[in-house]
Amino acid sequence: MKVTVAGGYGVGLVMRVHRAPEAGESLSDGVLSRGHGGKGSNQAVAARRLGAGVALLTAVGDDAAGADAQRLWAQEGIDATGVRVVPEASTMTGFIVVDATGENRIIIAPGALEALTPEDAEAQRATIAGSDALIVSLEVPAAFAGAALRIAREEGVLTVFNPAPAKDVPADLWAAADIVTPNLTEARALLGIGDEAAPSHELASQLRARLGADVVLTLGGEGSVVADASGIRPVAAVAPDRVVDTTGAGDAFTAALTVGRLATGSLAAAAAFAAHAGAHTVARPDVIPALPRRDDLPAF
Repeated sequence: MKVTVAGGYGVGLVMRVHRAPEAGESLSDGVLSRGHGGKGSNQAVAARRLGAGVALLTAVGDDAAGADAQRLWAQEGIDATGVRVVPEASTMTGFIVVDATGENRIIIAPGALEALTPEDAEAQRATIAGSDALIVSLEVPAAFAGAALRIAREEGVLTVFNPAPAKDVPADLWAAADIVTPNLTEARALLGIGDEAAPSHELASQLRARLGADVVLTLGGEGSVVADASGIRPVAAVAPDRVVDTTGAGDAFTAALTVGRLATGSLAAAAAFAAHAGAHTVARPDVIPALPRRDDLPAF
């Protein structure tokens, strides 16, 4: 099983506080840590740990953070030959505030990721074509993401589009997605309905009709809703032992969903497997140490 991931890598600067500050307020009880982050890299590490061969398409700066990233990927057994090193650019940096409940707030400076172009995706056509699935998220420019998805569609590769962080993207980008994995906020943004309290199964149904793709709508602690050719059905959440940090849980879910879908052919079975991956991740601090290995999760 081979998975290619097109997405971001960044340094995560995590500030743990008892609560997030209000506007204009300063708190002095923070505990700072630094670690690897970025949705694409997290998804790549998670997919590799769950048994897939993985190639990563991203960009880093010619700096210490970029060198650290290369060491991580080598240690995890990830093919990083498709990673572009951008001179005179900084590696993406994310600042993450995590409160006592484990909820997070994230601000990102994209840095080198902004240099990625459709031509960079085309240069990796052979890598994409040699994969069973492509995962794409939106920390990279939409033009690069769209090109990677279109190449995968042309090459007959399963495409999994994680539209996070939420942003406006060209309408034709969705046409190349086989599976879309938004959360509630992203689903409402895609449908343009604000915060109206539409039932989650209706949101999933509307998204599938509008996008022409199968949908796994993630609901955090309430599980997920799958909408595909077999119908619309809920998939139960897996209760974690505790909630320490929700950062990276969505990336673990997306990677496990992709691996599960390739292994079983069933999107609902894959979503159930992915729920275990998310629950494992939120119960542990920091992202890379928290991402599960295959032996940490039950059978498909």
